[in-house]
Amino acid sequence: MWRRLVITLLAAAVALLVALAAWWVTRAPLVPAANARMAPLVRSLQFSARVATLSRVDVGSTLTGRVLQVAVAAGAMVKSGDVLVRLESDELRATLAQARASETQAAARLAGLRSTGRSAAQAGVAQAASVLVAAQADLQRTQELMAQGFISQARLDEVRRALAVAQAQLDGAAAQRAAVAEPGADVAQAQAQLALASAARAAAAARLEQAVLRAPADARVLVRAVEPGQIVQPGRALFTLALAGPLQLVAQVDERYLEQLQAGQGASVLADAYPTQRFTARVLSIAPLVDAQRGAIEVKFSVAQPPAFLREDMTLSVEVETARREQALVVPADALRGDTSAGQSVWLVRDGRVQARAVRLGLRTLAAAEIVDGLSAGDVVLLGPAPQPGKRVRPDTAAALAASTGKGSKEDAGAAMSNAMGR
Repeated sequence: MWRRLVITLLAAAVALLVALAAWWVTRAPLVPAANARMAPLVRSLQFSARVATLSRVDVGSTLTGRVLQVAVAAGAMVKSGDVLVRLESDELRATLAQARASETQAAARLAGLRSTGRSAAQAGVAQAASVLVAAQADLQRTQELMAQGFISQARLDEVRRALAVAQAQLDGAAAQRAAVAEPGADVAQAQAQLALASAARAAAAARLEQAVLRAPADARVLVRAVEPGQIVQPGRALFTLALAGPLQLVAQVDERYLEQLQAGQGASVLADAYPTQRFTARVLSIAPLVDAQRGAIEVKFSVAQPPAFLREDMTLSVEVETARREQALVVPADALRGDTSAGQSVWLVRDGRVQARAVRLGLRTLAAAEIVDGLSAGDVVLLGPAPQPGKRVRPDTAAALAASTGKGSKEDAGAAMSNAMGR
């Protein structure tokens, strides 16, 4: 009897093991799944930006010279006209003094022509005129005496020559008077020399002024690339200045997301160095051209109240909200199958089996999608790889729920924000 009982128990155990093995082989696989549910949905773009002032200029010398003094340091605030650099100027001062002396000399010559020169020329004309009158009278007497036979023909010829000389002297004196009159040739020449000397003096003064570099406007000194004793040359930037004005954020955004951006959109900004001090910005402008090499477009943001820690060229992470649904039928992005050209679909669970269902999408983000048509709230959709439609399946919504509700630290959020490209 005991032998029969043992055999029976062994047979029952074997049958149970076979049944368990058959159940294990034929049971439905457990697949991650999620419920379609009504929830708010926000789409945003995330990208990096840098801080930039409205305008930035490089300041350099227009002369070649040795630096005598550097008046400002990097980071300093300067006003329009403040001295930045002084160059050695002894030679320039000497050149200016020489030009001023030449100008004074030319001005004195012109004044002399207009005063004593004109008086002397007028006196010369009067003297030449009196000599001519005397020569004419002498000729008349000589001709009378010649007619009476008292003098020879040679004497008459000599008197005529004297008259011609007197006439030539009068013509010369008149020409000299005309030269010193307005606008005579001598006066015009003296005026030209004075103008040339004045221009040389102005050029020397301008070059002396260029030996002092001044701030073109109110600005902050970003870069100082010059030291006392250094030889500077034209074309080399000695300072980089950020002109006073509102701070802007400048970002290069992939052109694929251009349709989602428009002026006036709000943005949330975070600096990697200050992960707890988030501030707001607004889309100011979108460049009309796309950078063909990078396939990106420049987007500028205005900051109404910039925090004190912002620095020029600081890298920031920007998140722009591009669309929002207060309530939408939402499924995880991992539930979508197919591509946009062939149409999107999801695999849902009906009576324990996989069923394919075509859907029409609305708003999409990297994590979720809005279902406009094809599903109802509460439908269970499969995530990721799953058995083909018609196969038995067991949905596991617990794993998907745990993944969707996981939270990280603020530092993790900042890192994720800076690494994401767009949604």
